[in-house]
Amino acid sequence: MDDLSQHTPMMQQYWALKREHPDQLMFYRMGDFYELFYEDAKRAAALLDITLTARGQSAGKAIPMAGIPFHSAEGYLARLVKLGESVVICEQIGDPATSKGPVERQVVRIITPGTVSDEALLDERRDNLITAVLGDERLFGLSVLDITSGRFSVQELKGWETLLAEIERLNPAELLIPDDWPQGLPLDKRRGIRRRAPWDFDRDSALKGLCQQFGTQDLKGFGCEKLTLAIGAAGCLLVYAKETQRTALPHLRSLRHERLDDTVVLDGATRRNLELDTNLSGGRDNTLQSVMDRCQTAMGSRLLTRWLNRPLRDRAVLEARQDSITCLLEHYRFERIQPQLKEIGDVERILARIGLRNARPRDLARLRDALAALPALQQAMQDLVAPHLIELARAVRTYPELAELLARAIIDNPPAVIRDGGVLKVGYDAELDELLSISENAGQYLMDLETRERERTGLANLKVGYNRVHGYFIELPSKQAESAPADYIRRQTLKGAERFITPELKQFEDKALSAKSRALAREKALYEELLETLIGHLAPLQESAAALAELDVLSSLAERALSLDLNRPRFVDEPCLKIDQGRHPVVEQVLETPFVANDLTLDDQTRMLVITGPNMGGKSTYMRQTALIVLLAQIGSFVPAKSCELSLVDRIFTRIGSSDDLAGGRSTFMVEMSETANILHNATDRSLVLMDEVGRGTSTFDGLSLAWAAAEHLAGLRAFTLFATHYFELTVLPESEPVVANVHLTATEHRERIVFLHQVLPGPASQSYGLAVAQLAGVPEAVIQRARDHLSRLETTSLPHEAPRVEPGMPSPPMQSDLFASLPHPVVDELSRTNPDDLSPKAALELIYRLKSRL
Repeated sequence: MDDLSQHTPMMQQYWALKREHPDQLMFYRMGDFYELFYEDAKRAAALLDITLTARGQSAGKAIPMAGIPFHSAEGYLARLVKLGESVVICEQIGDPATSKGPVERQVVRIITPGTVSDEALLDERRDNLITAVLGDERLFGLSVLDITSGRFSVQELKGWETLLAEIERLNPAELLIPDDWPQGLPLDKRRGIRRRAPWDFDRDSALKGLCQQFGTQDLKGFGCEKLTLAIGAAGCLLVYAKETQRTALPHLRSLRHERLDDTVVLDGATRRNLELDTNLSGGRDNTLQSVMDRCQTAMGSRLLTRWLNRPLRDRAVLEARQDSITCLLEHYRFERIQPQLKEIGDVERILARIGLRNARPRDLARLRDALAALPALQQAMQDLVAPHLIELARAVRTYPELAELLARAIIDNPPAVIRDGGVLKVGYDAELDELLSISENAGQYLMDLETRERERTGLANLKVGYNRVHGYFIELPSKQAESAPADYIRRQTLKGAERFITPELKQFEDKALSAKSRALAREKALYEELLETLIGHLAPLQESAAALAELDVLSSLAERALSLDLNRPRFVDEPCLKIDQGRHPVVEQVLETPFVANDLTLDDQTRMLVITGPNMGGKSTYMRQTALIVLLAQIGSFVPAKSCELSLVDRIFTRIGSSDDLAGGRSTFMVEMSETANILHNATDRSLVLMDEVGRGTSTFDGLSLAWAAAEHLAGLRAFTLFATHYFELTVLPESEPVVANVHLTATEHRERIVFLHQVLPGPASQSYGLAVAQLAGVPEAVIQRARDHLSRLETTSLPHEAPRVEPGMPSPPMQSDLFASLPHPVVDELSRTNPDDLSPKAALELIYRLKSRL
């Protein structure tokens, strides 16, 4: 659309703004509505289920149009942001009364999924992040910004796999990549991907912009001046944040350098399998987070989720957290602190909105209540003796001057928005009070004037009134109009009445009508001043919010330790993982019967357990509970075990269950092998590896060979491994690999029915219970009976030549009959029935061709 001259002036103004934001929906303010035009209108009508109309004409064509009332825009915006759309808000900034032609408009804000800060558009229990990536196949710079808290970090990562795992952990709402990256990269399938001009990632501009933002000479103080790629990514995020917010960002005050070496690495598959904060169906019930979260504030819940997704390897930090939990449990101190925290609310996000200057009156009321609650919280923290808690108490501080200012300024229950005023208390500002009293006392003044004028003129039917067109007036019936005093000036003639104005009434009218608009303008100016005062104190307030969130998490972990019978794990230097009476924290909560606790011992002599036993016997639960106990220990929490002793792990891998990745063109077996490959390449002797049913997605011998080789490789790496399998042949591994031991889960049969005992015992399982499980699942009795017949036939006809080939010097595995292994191939069947002596050379050749074609 290059030639705008054919359009009406209004549409010319629209297109001039729309050209700058071709891919985003534009909310264009017209009076009491936001209007969308052309393609935007069609898209919004479909997404929001609102009416699409056509109005007027511009450039000879009807204009498709859809609109929403501006006072209820929030709900519509929330829906669009959830759908991953970005919206450009275009407001009237000119005065309609003085404008010639269309009122001047400009873009005041761009709302994108990763940069929203409004309470109504956010999930209070989840971080809302935006990330940017720069780099090549070998090394990537990643920067992460949470605009709703001011957290801003950078890190450098080696290779695609590490980058993808980190992005999976962060789960950003938007991801910015350079426009000159090739199409079809692994990241391209992610939601919220945005390509940005390469110069947005320029290192020199980024360095300059970041130093300007933080008011520093360089980035040495943040320990990240050498991360060239990550600084380029951070610069791009800063440009994007300024572009979308259209305001200063005083709450972005520093850059944190995150290191992968400080954390326990969890890949995407592990995160999903362990159901940390999202269950396998995508919901939040029955996750580790749902069981462990009893935080009193939303910012505490978000911090706990971050801890669960990013366990640490810093023993000093973890033991400081354990000491804090111990201290909060003594004398049940957490019970005094939790109710105080409840009063405080989500200060972190309120402060971010203040920094962005879009805080609502209710945000300030909540901040007022939070600051008022701090002295009582400080009192409750007086007797905390753990050094880390004393540090947190110091960071929480109290703010008597700000608390007093907000208490004096904001009414108890302010309206949702400042638009119509009524937010500030009487007595806060003398000028505002005077202006408000003029407009509020107008009614009384008019009644007094009417009484006075009736007495002065002697005209009993005299009335003082007001209407929006003519303002204030004195009305007299036509018959009495001749008797009006000389200072009455005629304003309007009606049927049967005359209306007049007096110099006194005119003066009052000017004062009263302007008082209302002047009061609103004064109130808005005072509100802005209040925000500026708070922005001046943002740095200490943000530190307090961070300390409050951590105190909340530690108090929640103390409460959980007491309620769920969790105990303090002990970290040791020599490699080991010893769990006495370990339990699965989530399964235990949903079971109606008592949970069967189990022990586990891995150390330098025993690095791998091969776990056999029936389906549903509890192998997966046993494996997952081990991973969750280690993970909880490495966030500093107490764990569901009678006692636990462990050395720090560097990674947790899980290969449990599988599903097709049809969209990515990968079968179940392909997914399984990709995950297995990732583990075999990256596990170390400090890793915890859970392998469940490796090789089940292919033929028996392929699968058994792969499982066997994978187990040997892991034993060679000396990773702490739990290897659950139905390949009974693997139970001979301890004979060739001294670091491997067998354990099994037990079941017993009672009247042809199976009873699972869920108990882990040393040694391999003695039998399989596949048919019993099938019976429990409701497979028809006739099918079960037929399967029993097949099983007994296979067990008697199983051919010796079908045993897996054994390398010289290796022990031969015990036989386990298998449906696929035991039925002869049709070609073998035909060969066994053929007598070679009866065949002519030609017939023999034909037979070979025929058999070859059947293979």
